Amino acid sequence: MASSSIVLNFSVLHRGTTHRLSLPSDTPLSILEEQLQELTGVPPHLQKLIFKGKKANHQDDAAISDLGIKDGAKIQMLGTTTQELEGMKSLENEQQRRERIMRERAMKPQYKARSTGPSTSSVSTLSTFSSSSSYKFHEIIPLAHLPNPEMAKATLEKLAADPAIRHVMQKHQFSVGVLTELAPHEQPHLLGLNVNAGQAIKLRIYTDRYDGFRNYKEIRRVLCHELTHNVWGDHDNNFKELNSQLNREVAEYERAVTEGARSLSGQSLSSGGYYPGSSSELEAEAQVHVLGGAGASVSGLQSESAEDRRRRVLEATMNRLRKEEEEIEHSCGTGRTA
Repeated sequence: MASSSIVLNFSVLHRGTTHRLSLPSDTPLSILEEQLQELTGVPPHLQKLIFKGKKANHQDDAAISDLGIKDGAKIQMLGTTTQELEGMKSLENEQQRRERIMRERAMKPQYKARSTGPSTSSVSTLSTFSSSSSYKFHEIIPLAHLPNPEMAKATLEKLAADPAIRHVMQKHQFSVGVLTELAPHEQPHLLGLNVNAGQAIKLRIYTDRYDGFRNYKEIRRVLCHELTHNVWGDHDNNFKELNSQLNREVAEYERAVTEGARSLSGQSLSSGGYYPGSSSELEAEAQVHVLGGAGASVSGLQSESAEDRRRRVLEATMNRLRKEEEEIEHSCGTGRTA
C-alpha cells in the first residue's frame, strides 16, 4: 500500500530574510538543503537549522517530518555563504603572510632601551605590548551598512586595545584575524560568534533598536567568551574552565592596575579570590540580593558576622556571573553540535 504524505508549509529565516517553502512531509533533508542553498548561497554542510529549540542533524536521507518539521514551522538558519568562505580564505592567506613577516622580524635582534627610573609595576600595560606582536586583532572591520560605522569602529578599536584583553591575548597567545560586528536585525539571537577558531570574531555591539551601544563590560565578557573558542569549540567543561580563567585574569589585571601600590609591595596578581568590580559595588549588589529574598531584614544584615557578609557577597556575585554566562552561552553561535 502506497504511503501518503501531506504538504508542509513552513518558513526559513536567514539573516533577516524569510523564505517560504512548501514540501511534502517525506521530502529528504538533502532536498531541502539544496533548495536553501539556491535561496541563500549557504552550502548544505554549513547549514544549521534551528526550530523550537531543536537543531536538525545532517542526515541526508531523513524525511523532514521525521526531523520534527511541522506545518507552519518557523525555522532559523545559520550558515556562511560560499562567497564569504572564499573571502575568509583570502583573509586567512593574508593573515598567514603577516604572521610569516612577524616571525621573520622576531628572529632579528631586539634592542631594549634601558630605563633609569624606578620600576613601577609588574603588570603589562598597553605601551609595553609590541606593535608587531602576532597575538592581537589584526584587522578591525565595522559593518558599513549599519548606522554610525565610525562609532562602531571606535568601539571595536577600544576592545582591541583594551589593556586587560591585550594582556590575556599575550598570555594565552591568541591571534584573531578580524574583529567585526553582528547586526542585531540579521541575527537577533546572537551576541557573539567565533569563525574558525580565531579567523574572525563577531560581536553584537549595538542595542536592538540601534539607538546606542551595549554596555562595554558586557561586550567585553562576550569577547572573552569568544576568545575561549580559539581553543575549545564546544561549551564543555574544558571551555567553561578556560573562560572562567580569562574573566578572572581580566579582573585581576584591572585590579592590579588600579591598586598599583599593592602590586609594588610584592603581592601576586593571582592571589586571593575572584571579585570582579569594586567591593562597594559587590556589597550593594549582595544587599539587594538578600533584601529581595523572603524574611530578609536590615537589622539581620547589621548583626551578621564578617564571614557571613563575605559569603553573602560571594554568593550573590557568583549567581550573577553564572546567569550572565548562561545568557552569553545561549546567545553564542560558535558551539558545535554532536
